[in-house]
Amino acid sequence: MNDIENILRQISIWAIPVLFAITVHEVAHGWVAWKRGDPTAMLMGRLTLNPLKHIDPFGTILLPAMLLLFHSPFLFGYAKPVPVNFAGLRDPKRDMILVAVAGPVANLIMAAFWTLILWLGVHLAGSAPYFAEPMQLMGQAGILINGVLFLFNLIPIPPLDGGRVAVGLLPRDASNALSRVEPYGFIILIVLLFTGILWTVLGPAFELFQGIFFRLGGLA
Repeated sequence: MNDIENILRQISIWAIPVLFAITVHEVAHGWVAWKRGDPTAMLMGRLTLNPLKHIDPFGTILLPAMLLLFHSPFLFGYAKPVPVNFAGLRDPKRDMILVAVAGPVANLIMAAFWTLILWLGVHLAGSAPYFAEPMQLMGQAGILINGVLFLFNLIPIPPLDGGRVAVGLLPRDASNALSRVEPYGFIILIVLLFTGILWTVLGPAFELFQGIFFRLGGLA
């Protein structure tokens, strides 16, 4: 199998897990914000599982493709953030934390869903191998991408969810200081990603996450 065929095969395996991992993550933010008093995302049509409403040209398409092309040890992507008017929340400081936590929780739930798909694929291997192999591969991909998004978004750098949580929990002066990092947050994260520092930090936790969910899915 040449490189182009291998890349196309990888895309066919990863496309659905990646698209829905980032889509459900964003919908979870918007849904909780709506329930806590801010209808912005709902009014803008962002509370939908249609990936086309959430695609970011760089984060959803180019970045994952570049990571595949350069044989990155993990795949990563992101969607357009759903708009949230924090001032519209019933209790802005507390509800900001709830809105932020919703994204990683959604990825944890999706990791459990893909674990079930993996488990079914493992147990169908003898009776329905034609279906079993795609289920196993997509199950593994779903666990991996949701594990990456879950752990990545816990990093306490705004605008990541962990940064939002930290801003909501810290005392006022520290909270204000951290919130001023937000305009530079993605630049910092891209630098950490392509220098390998990010993987050095997240790698051990990711290996633990992967090992637990793969074992639950029936892989030794």
